[in-house]
Amino acid sequence: MNSDSEEDFEATYEAGDEDEDGDVGVEAAVENVVVRPSSSQPMGVPPFMCELDLDAMHAPEFPEYANRGIVDPEDGEFRIGMEYRSRKSVVAAIRSFTISRGVDYDVFESEPQTFYAKCKMYGRGCDWLIRASLIRRKGCWEIRRYNGRHTCTIGTISQDHSKLDSDTVAEAIRPLVESDPSIKVKSIIAEVQSRFNYTISYRKAWLAKQKSVALVFGDWEESYQALPWWLSVAQDGNQNIVPIAFALVEGETADVWHFFLRNLREYVVRKDGVGMISDRHESIRAAVNRSGGDWQPPRAWWMFCIRHIGSNFLRAFKVPHLQKLVVNIGYSRTVEEYNTNYKRLEERGEAYARWCDAIGLRHWVLAFDEGHRWGHMTTNLVECINSVLKGARNLSVLALVRATYYRLNELFTRKSAESHERKRAGFTFSAFAQQRIEASMQQAGNIVVHRFDRRNEVFEVRETTTEKVLVVDLARRTCDCGHFQVERIPCRHVIACCANQRLDWQLYVHDVYKMTEVRKVYRFEFTPLGDPESWPAYEGPTLVANPAQRRTSKGRPKLTRYLNEMDSRDMRGPRICRLCGAQGHSRSKCPQRAGPSGAGS
Repeated sequence: MNSDSEEDFEATYEAGDEDEDGDVGVEAAVENVVVRPSSSQPMGVPPFMCELDLDAMHAPEFPEYANRGIVDPEDGEFRIGMEYRSRKSVVAAIRSFTISRGVDYDVFESEPQTFYAKCKMYGRGCDWLIRASLIRRKGCWEIRRYNGRHTCTIGTISQDHSKLDSDTVAEAIRPLVESDPSIKVKSIIAEVQSRFNYTISYRKAWLAKQKSVALVFGDWEESYQALPWWLSVAQDGNQNIVPIAFALVEGETADVWHFFLRNLREYVVRKDGVGMISDRHESIRAAVNRSGGDWQPPRAWWMFCIRHIGSNFLRAFKVPHLQKLVVNIGYSRTVEEYNTNYKRLEERGEAYARWCDAIGLRHWVLAFDEGHRWGHMTTNLVECINSVLKGARNLSVLALVRATYYRLNELFTRKSAESHERKRAGFTFSAFAQQRIEASMQQAGNIVVHRFDRRNEVFEVRETTTEKVLVVDLARRTCDCGHFQVERIPCRHVIACCANQRLDWQLYVHDVYKMTEVRKVYRFEFTPLGDPESWPAYEGPTLVANPAQRRTSKGRPKLTRYLNEMDSRDMRGPRICRLCGAQGHSRSKCPQRAGPSGAGS
């Protein structure tokens, strides 16, 4: 067997729960005996058992797929492959980039499906160019060609900039026009000077004002045409993950899952209305069906991992460019968003849509889960706790149990101290909730609020940046954006409504995010095990290993976890050669590896 190193081997083949002597399978002897812990078993606590990777508890679920928007790199430069929702957005990004850099470009091709531009100094010291095209199968615009940074030394073209036209200025001054439609032209010129560092002409500022007024309040002529529609309408009407149960089993079979779920319901999860996220494995389906309603509505909701659904879709149809769209369907927070994404998929093939229909909406689409997911779409929760307890499964059963015990003690001790300190520092909510709320507060300033009832419960809000109009119902705790009901944390629209009516937004944060509730999670304290000699004598059957489940001592170990298309290599980082240290190849294929010489002796 060719293997670069022991580390490479272990990265490919995970050891099972048993050691070489077969510690997993056990059988009960006939007689009951009274025994004390064997002195041959080391009872010290190695540092490994108390080492924790707490960063692993906050792994993102699907950042590369869900809710794709305009993606700008940290350095402000474009990249080949960057995606934009529309032609307007990509042109606006190029225009904004050009203005901020003090450079300019000429348009060489501007078609409904293509936009191609070159630097004005192209061929005279600068090779900057960019080409963006509509990718129909993805339903977005993508940067297809880009030559990198400008190398020209042009300063400010003039006091004005050719790309800073009246349309761009109209969008920039929109908030000013909304608050004061009679704003002076000289004030617009001053605003542009402050924001873009360019001095535009009086005529351009005046045109921009007229266009901005039309954008905000509607076109004069078209407003009359739309009047009958309005009349008819008026007449008609710290995300932390806490493990709760473990089981040592021989494999993922229907009987094993039935055993686990039955005991989980009987001894741990006694509350109704819980959600369970897993893949669609037949063994789990069989166990759920055998549960007698314990893991079915209304006592529980079984939901599917969107990552596994995306993987299954790719395996079924071999169309990787549509996998992102399927994932985005699952992440749809509102019925409208779901209908839009679903229609896009159906347009690309009815077979794709029928495949999704067979899953069942409440099992995988966020908008139809009735809030039981709390925003969680994947089984990354399980993968994260696996990372916290990594390495333990390579131990013998006893060491595995002890390592789990000590690591969980370390986890609860640290988190209990952290929650206590945060509460003592005066924080009302968890760090996760606080970050969400602060972000919403920053975004709430660009929202116009209209109250629709005297009880201050129903509002219509409009985002000034996108012109989206949404309805907020504080009594039902819903918002048309979907974020409020999914996470139970006030979204930016709710924050804006509360600020407009001087309401206390804290009333709309779910209790689960309060530090008083977070502290309750870690109030349990583990008991020190002490000296084994002081333990009570055990009375019961003797447990021995089952020889039938013993691993074969010779030959290649059996793979215990099969990789599929979900396990993309970029999630584990690039391959690094152990010989030269370069990325992209292994030691066995290193160009610097010594080989047989072709010269004669």
